[in-house]
Amino acid sequence: MNKTASNVIVSLEDVHLSFGSTEVLKGIDLSINRGDAVSIIGPSGSGKSTILRCINALVKPQSGRITVGDTRVDQLTTEKERIALRKRVGIVFQQYNLFPHLTVLDNIALAPIRILGVDRQSAAKLGRELLERVRLSDKAQSYPGQLSGGQQQRVAIARALAMKPDLVLFDEVTSALDPETVGEVLSVIRDLVREGMTSILVTHEMRFAEEISDTVVFTENGLIVDQGTPEQIFHQPDNPRIRQFVSGLGGARDAVRDGEGI
Repeated sequence: MNKTASNVIVSLEDVHLSFGSTEVLKGIDLSINRGDAVSIIGPSGSGKSTILRCINALVKPQSGRITVGDTRVDQLTTEKERIALRKRVGIVFQQYNLFPHLTVLDNIALAPIRILGVDRQSAAKLGRELLERVRLSDKAQSYPGQLSGGQQQRVAIARALAMKPDLVLFDEVTSALDPETVGEVLSVIRDLVREGMTSILVTHEMRFAEEISDTVVFTENGLIVDQGTPEQIFHQPDNPRIRQFVSGLGGARDAVRDGEGI
């Protein structure tokens, strides 16, 4: 797909961000097409998750330009503006952040009711449809504490989808899961990508990234070292550092499962 202006949904231009004296992003340029799946890979601490947080206005860069659709994210100043952005840009974190006192269905229906003004009956109907989509139809009246980690993460994905976003960001969503439940979460994401959901994934799941991505982006030390097709990045990388990283993982899960702090 050519990245024409009309097709680009996310654009980052020379984005710099520091936490105190620590430079986290050192000039990020990235353009993402509507309908694409983009995986961001690289060693822990390389700024991958921070890129997602910038896109969703959870952190604000010191300089650079971030555009989502027709919104200049870097220029948002009020919580009202940020909430309006997050109606269109969903994010799923490593931790599920479900409300333990609410049923699965109520967790999903809450935001459409409170933020979008959807009536309770319609929100419940949508919630049941989404639970079917993430293969948890029988868990509507369960509470999060009664579910496995993989099931809770699928509920978190359904909750993000309940806002009917233009774009979903996945931030290391399998890092906290035990290996037996990783596959069920990846399967749901795979289905969403095949349906055309615009997605950006920060992941250490190399085989999965290779399978589902239109573009793979490799970051290190706050920079995008290279980006290209999965074939280019995983099998024909020009950069020796990427060759070392990919061969070191051997297509398997990174042994480091700390969720990347920045």
